[in-house]
Amino acid sequence: MSVSNRRSFLGQTAGAMALVSLGGANAQEAVATTAEAMAARAVKFLRSRQDARGVWSAERKEPGVTALVVTGLLRSGLAGPTDPAVAKGLAYLETFIKPEGGMPEAAHANYATAVALTAFHHANVDGRYDAVVKGSQQFLRDKQWDEGEGKTPADPFYGGSGYGGRSNRPDLSNTTFMLEALRDSGVPPDDPAFRRAVVFISRCQNLDSEFNDQPWAKKVNDGGFIYTPANGGTSVAGPDENGGLRSYASMTYAGLKSLIYAGLTPEDPRAKAALGYIKKHYTVDENPGLGQRGLYYYYVVFGKAMALLGSDEFVDAAGAKHDWRADLTAALARRQGPNGEWVNPTDGFMEGDANLVTAYGLLALGSTRKKGA
Repeated sequence: MSVSNRRSFLGQTAGAMALVSLGGANAQEAVATTAEAMAARAVKFLRSRQDARGVWSAERKEPGVTALVVTGLLRSGLAGPTDPAVAKGLAYLETFIKPEGGMPEAAHANYATAVALTAFHHANVDGRYDAVVKGSQQFLRDKQWDEGEGKTPADPFYGGSGYGGRSNRPDLSNTTFMLEALRDSGVPPDDPAFRRAVVFISRCQNLDSEFNDQPWAKKVNDGGFIYTPANGGTSVAGPDENGGLRSYASMTYAGLKSLIYAGLTPEDPRAKAALGYIKKHYTVDENPGLGQRGLYYYYVVFGKAMALLGSDEFVDAAGAKHDWRADLTAALARRQGPNGEWVNPTDGFMEGDANLVTAYGLLALGSTRKKGA
């Protein structure tokens, strides 16, 4: 790290740490200023990483990374649809779109289609991507596990979405990507895809209730969420000592925001239970249940869920009040590298890829902006 870069980095970190000591309008202004500076550096870094074809992380042969980066650039407010980097990225993604809709030949067809749909929607300022958006929406509906795949609501697969392609077992993460893409692109919460998804999401929750008929639900019963109820249930956090499946925070935030996307209110017993788990495990220092694994994915779902809840302040189980925007901004500032990048030293879930993780950082920062800002 050069002397000038080190000074800039240390100055930014010190400024972020000071956010928590400010109050009222001054704190809000400081958060916005720090977030804008970080976003500008992240955008500059990502511009430098795009190849001549418009691709990020081409070696992965996964268009979803490029779609996430394009979405991050667009949501940063620093790059519009005609920006050269964005336009080249979108042109690359279009090569995967088939006339019937979606990206059926991508390695992870559902995942890639969902994140690309979000990118195309945000770039669709003049209707040029209307057909792509509509076709991708239908593709995601068609690939959701339901009666079309011979599943009924009694089956743990029902209502979920998987990666698609070679791995299509449904899981909460991919179901969340699907629902977010549908919601962002204008599909209402009373759409059948959302109603079906609620059945699957509810089965992902460690909650002894009428909504989860899986045998492990009552063994933990902390309101948190696991990865999937399919094939007997799987939690990345592993089993607990009583034979249950441990909840972890990134899936819990993902589950909560997905329930809200589907029209449930915070007063619904599932949402209340999820909030109870979050209040007990509020932090921006780790992904509770997994430590540093999946930390930046955690930041994305943390920010989006908090923004959906609609309050500037979050009160944890001990009664402590948190300015979640300042907390998230400071956590990202502490971790941003000298070139504007984010990368997770604990390389799980592809978080050793600076392109992917820097896109996550931009998306998390986007959640800290208030509506209209």
